[in-house]
Amino acid sequence: MGNLISTFLPADLFDRFSNCVGEQAKYVWGLEKNLRILETELHKLTRARADLKTRVEVEQQRPRTRRTNQVAGWLEDVQNLETEFAELERVRAQEMDRLCLGGLCSKNFVSSYNYGTKVVELTDRVINLKKDGEKIEVVVEKAPDGAAIELPLDHTVVGQELLLGQVWRCITDQEKNRGIIGLYGIGGVGKTTLLKQVNNNFCHQQHNFDVVIWAAVSTLQDDIGKRIGFSEDRNWQEKSLQDKAMDIASILSGKKFVLLLDDIWEPIDLTQLGVPLQNLNDGSKIVLTTHSAGFCDQMDAKKLEVSSLAHDEAWKLFQEMIERSTLDSHTSIPGLAETLARECGGLPLALKTVGRAMKSQRKVGDWERAIKKMRTSASKFSGMKEEVFSRLKFSYDSLSTDELRSCLLYCCLYREDYEIPKRELIDYWISEGFVCDFDDGCDFIDDLLQACLLEEEGDDHVKMHDMIREMSLWIACTVDKEEQNFLVRAGVKLTEAPKVEEWEGAKRISLMKTGIQSPSEIPTCPRLVTFLLDGNWIEEITDGFFRSMSSLRVLSLRRNLALSKLPSGISNLVSLHHLDLSWTRIRGLPQELKALEKLRYLSLEGTRHLSIIPHQLISGFSKLEVLRLLWCGLWSRKEQEEGSVLYDDAEPLMKELLGLKHLNVLSWSLHSSLAVQKFLKYPKLLSITQSVGVYFCQSPPLNVLHLAYMENLQELVILNSDLEEMKIDSAEEVKKLFRSGFRSLNTVSVDYCQKAKDLTWLVFAQNLKELRIDSCYDVEEIISVDKLSDISEINGSEHNFFARLEYLTMWRGPNLKSVYPNPLPFPKLKKIQVFHCRQLKKLPLNSSSAKGRRVVIEGTKKWWEELQWEDQATQNAFFSCAVLWEHLYY
Repeated sequence: MGNLISTFLPADLFDRFSNCVGEQAKYVWGLEKNLRILETELHKLTRARADLKTRVEVEQQRPRTRRTNQVAGWLEDVQNLETEFAELERVRAQEMDRLCLGGLCSKNFVSSYNYGTKVVELTDRVINLKKDGEKIEVVVEKAPDGAAIELPLDHTVVGQELLLGQVWRCITDQEKNRGIIGLYGIGGVGKTTLLKQVNNNFCHQQHNFDVVIWAAVSTLQDDIGKRIGFSEDRNWQEKSLQDKAMDIASILSGKKFVLLLDDIWEPIDLTQLGVPLQNLNDGSKIVLTTHSAGFCDQMDAKKLEVSSLAHDEAWKLFQEMIERSTLDSHTSIPGLAETLARECGGLPLALKTVGRAMKSQRKVGDWERAIKKMRTSASKFSGMKEEVFSRLKFSYDSLSTDELRSCLLYCCLYREDYEIPKRELIDYWISEGFVCDFDDGCDFIDDLLQACLLEEEGDDHVKMHDMIREMSLWIACTVDKEEQNFLVRAGVKLTEAPKVEEWEGAKRISLMKTGIQSPSEIPTCPRLVTFLLDGNWIEEITDGFFRSMSSLRVLSLRRNLALSKLPSGISNLVSLHHLDLSWTRIRGLPQELKALEKLRYLSLEGTRHLSIIPHQLISGFSKLEVLRLLWCGLWSRKEQEEGSVLYDDAEPLMKELLGLKHLNVLSWSLHSSLAVQKFLKYPKLLSITQSVGVYFCQSPPLNVLHLAYMENLQELVILNSDLEEMKIDSAEEVKKLFRSGFRSLNTVSVDYCQKAKDLTWLVFAQNLKELRIDSCYDVEEIISVDKLSDISEINGSEHNFFARLEYLTMWRGPNLKSVYPNPLPFPKLKKIQVFHCRQLKKLPLNSSSAKGRRVVIEGTKKWWEELQWEDQATQNAFFSCAVLWEHLYY
């Protein structure tokens, strides 16, 4: 037999085969039998899982009990093994054909050998996991203690100290007060700020509540679910409202909770959302903010009015908004400033926005005109809202240009309380013609932040105060309807789209996250410039739908997960500059897109089913500046029809892009080792790429350092790929990597990279802000001490890595033992999240780490209790930062 095989195999492979004879030959020649054994053992395991779930359900009937970490982990391990088996099944027929038709050729033999090894290894793991399940004795445990999560708070908080104390006593005095507390007052008076202070009190004051939940009315059920552990569970997010309510009720019913509800306008059936109101009889509390005292009565709430600031407090706050040199610039200005502060009616929001607008005005005439304008504007309106809006509108009118005012109004197209990504917002502004480029957009955002018309949420997002948003809608829909005329239903649950009569004359329409399944009948809206349909369940758009939208510049269909194709009528959108199809299920781009000759922005990110991009389609967009393809084509298959496919090498599409003179931003997906090699041949593409996803890169393995000198690379995703062992022999190369390698990289995600032992190459990413590691089962340490020592010896110095890291997430790392064995300073760190990393017993922290910062550390209670600390001072420093779960629901 050996002579026959040696005829087919080269010498080196024949030697490998010879070593397989005997015990290891079973991987190839016993493949079919081994698969049958695997199926049998997996069936036994799934039956054992069903039995264990029944035990859990029975024992969870007792109050205040939850399934244990051991049970949760075991069930997750079963699910992971089923996923691995499904992957083996997916290629089973192909591997059996190789074995039957050409099993002795070198390529087929190696494939069959590798496949057979995986089958046998998986069988052993299934058998062992079943044995582990049989050893589980305790399946439920006592429900957890909870904690509040501290919320960012404006540093300027005046005049609410007494009211805060009163609210706190109402919450903690169990004997005398009702379960619902209503904080009411006019818009802009500081209700949200007060509620945030209440929330943060739970982080610093003693209390006996299990969990404190902050929720905004626009995202109420999702906020509650997120707070009690459902945030990352994709299956839960796709459940019906009723099923979500049952899940929430099953958890909250065993807790003593505080629910903080911000900005409630109308009665809400909390029971339908899953809030167990019977718990209010046992000391749980609901605190809400609203504009209406009558609404508090409807909710049977204890009423507490949040009043406008007294003049002394208002004047103090106003002065904080104005430059000291402004008040000192003329003897008349302090008196005029105090008068203007009085015109703000004691509303903190108005005091801040008006104060910011006037902070550097040093001419007496400017102050006199401002006072006159405020008095004239306020006198036109008798309604409470309009009076508030008129005061806020002064800040809108004080913006320096029409373009800046348009940029502000654009933000109200987003739903209430939404954290708006800065990059996304600026892309819209560029396509609308408000700003010229990204830098201009950043300057505009800074101007709006300085004017207190936007609020910053971290480094990358902004948010609109609800009253500023209402004021903007009031301007766009009422005051300036002739010019603007917005139709905004963002975040409002609709059963069907607004009637087409409402579309007529509209300039901007936002139906973001409304739940509609069909956009509308065919509307007539020739003035329409912006159309945002994000986050709905639209399955199909009729061919004639876009017929009368020839002026449309911006169209977003993002996150319509049911949308699988575009209508041919999209060719009518001849003025379109911006097309966002990200995270839809489209499988191909139609030829009719060629008509969109003005297109400057095209996003196909997350279109995992996309397989066909017609030849020369993308290159026909001669004005294209931004093309986003991250996570594109991940689940696509090779099709028979012609087209550039983001599968395999995708080189034809790469060559097309080289001809686009204006293309300056690119995100890209690479689906094989060959694709990576081809991509590295094109310096122009490398220079403009901001995000890269590398998927299924296994043979040869990926050398991450080949991507190090992409000067604009900000995000790197590595999925299901083999990583080459990091080897650097040259001191010059080490110095070069520290000097200019990964210099823009701020976000890294490494998922399902099974063979990697460490990720020491990350020390070269010195601007890294966010690191996520998920399901890298063989990773034992993120930064290897030995490899780092080698690097330091070559370079002759130590380096402070992770100096800018803000978020560190580690999931499903069964062999992960260390991030780094020594404490690190982490001067920017905000959050560490650890789940299903049972051997990670120590974090690289000491009492000096993250000095002066509050770092959230999130994980299970059992993991936290087993953590080893550098010393008692370190444990004390981070004890109050923990957000812990008894076990995970995902």
